[in-house]
Order: sequence, then C-alpha cells, then structure tokens
Amino acid sequence: MDQALKAVLEVGDLLDHYRVERVVARSGMSTLYRAVDERNGKLVALKVPHPEMEADPVLVERFRREEQIGLELDHPGIVKTYPSQGGQRMYMVIEWVDGQLLRAILNGERKLEVERATALTLGICDALDYMHKRGVVHRDLKPENIMVCEGDRIKLIDFGIAMKEDARRLTYAGTSPLLGTPDYISPEQVKGQRGDQRSDIYALGAMFYEMLTGQPPYVGPNPLAVMNERLLHDPESPRKQNKAISPQLEEILFRSLEREPRHRYATALEMAWELEHQDQVGVDESARKPSFHQRLPKGPKLALYLGMVLGPILLFALMLLLAKH
Repeated sequence: MDQALKAVLEVGDLLDHYRVERVVARSGMSTLYRAVDERNGKLVALKVPHPEMEADPVLVERFRREEQIGLELDHPGIVKTYPSQGGQRMYMVIEWVDGQLLRAILNGERKLEVERATALTLGICDALDYMHKRGVVHRDLKPENIMVCEGDRIKLIDFGIAMKEDARRLTYAGTSPLLGTPDYISPEQVKGQRGDQRSDIYALGAMFYEMLTGQPPYVGPNPLAVMNERLLHDPESPRKQNKAISPQLEEILFRSLEREPRHRYATALEMAWELEHQDQVGVDESARKPSFHQRLPKGPKLALYLGMVLGPILLFALMLLLAKH
C-alpha cells in the first residue's frame, strides 16, 4: 500500500527521508511518531494529520498555521519546529525532546515541593513572555503540554490551537478541539471568546495551583460542573491544602486565577517578577471576602446563576455533542 495513503504509519516506514521508529501519541486529529532523519541520524518527532483531516480545508489551514507559528519561535523553553520538505503527504517535523511530561510527574508525586513548583512556573513564565511578545497565544496550556527535561528545564509543546493575535478567526465544524481543557481553560474561553495572553496566564495559574496542592483549582463530577465552578466561584484557599504555601504565594495564585482578565497579571513577566520578589507582594485579605453573587438572597442568586452560566454551559454541551458525531 502506498505509504502516502496509510492512515497509520508503521515501524520502519519511510516518510520522505524520515524512518518511523515508533508511535508516541495519537489524538483525534493527528498521530505523533518518533523518527530518525536518515540524512544525518538525528531523532525528530513527526506530527502527521489523519487522512480525513487532510480533506477538510479549514483543518489543513489550522495545521499549516500551527507549523508557521512553530517556525517563528526560537526559545529554549519552546519545542522547535523544522521546515518540512513536503513530498508524500502533509506532516510537521518537530524537535525530539527527552524528558517527562509534567502530567506524568504529577501523577507520580501528586504535589511538588514549593521551591520546585515555583522554579518550573518561572521557566514557563519565561517561555510565555517570549511568545506573547511575538503575538502568539498557546490557548491550551496544561501538564500534558509541558515537557520537563533534565535539570527541570521545561519545553512548551503542542501548539495545535495556538493563534497569533492578529490572525483571522477560523471556523470549525467540530468546535470542541478549540475549547482547551476543562481544568485549565480560562473563564473567557468558556464564554466563547478567543482569549489572549492573560488566558495563558490563567492556565499557568491553574497548573501552579495543582503543582502545589495536588489538584486543579476547580473539581467536579464532569466538565460542565467544573465550568460552572470556574464561572461563579473563587478557588479554595491553597493554603488549606498545603501549609507550606506562604500568604504571598497564595496571593500570586489568586491574582493569576482572577475570573476577569483585567484583574489578572497583564504579562507573564509581571507574574515572574512577583514570584522572584515575594517579600514585596502585598496581601489584602479583605479582597478574598465572599463576592457579590455569594451574598445575594437565594432567589436573586438563582436568577443570576442562570443568567451567567446557562449560556456558556449549553454552548459547551453542544460542542461536546458535536465532537461525538
């Protein structure tokens, strides 16, 4: 069978001058392989869209946009993308990175020491600051997309739904892949907005919270319940779950997880500065008092809940339904 038409490449298959060694991961849109460049023996990762994806012009444009974003970024904290030669079929050539996903580390250790979690977060801040200054927003930051290498150096990976802030919006038939991940997606993205660099900061805050406490800031029996909590409530005090967290560090977490983007850190550099100068972070306990909607009587509160939540939650449910068809 012509390899250009294969849905799944097999060990030993040759794609142009790349020899497939093994399958690394599969998603709904593509398969990631480890391969060796037979010209120089260098290991790379090949991201190959499924054949049915190649038949959708919008998804093809999304794939090409991801590749172009990757080619424009050159930072030690971001996985490199190399120019592909074209040829048999569409694919992307990516730097092969040895290390562990942050998700695997959290699965094994549950929560990290404060110093280590802070150092990892500072590394992510540095990578985000670089890409945000170039107009790129990741939009799907999560432990599954953070590679931790030797010496706890980090690499941001998977720019599948990243965007340039000045790029036109793409419309998808299957909308759910653009939502991000329920545990880390920002409130504005839940409401159907594109999000900006502050959305990445929110996701980073959610990961930092999980690194320090062993669980995301919002939990629930299903994604819709998590969405509901995120839109209406502040996260539980992380100091209740980890006494090693200082009031200043808790304040930094709260600032990164503000529901309103304008109240968050405006840049990753601002968040990094406060992490490095925690002795200068002011703590305002009164700012964590129950918010307006929590003080309302039962009747008005119910009406407010319905107005704020029903629209985004129904939209999210519709997207999940579309994803199953």
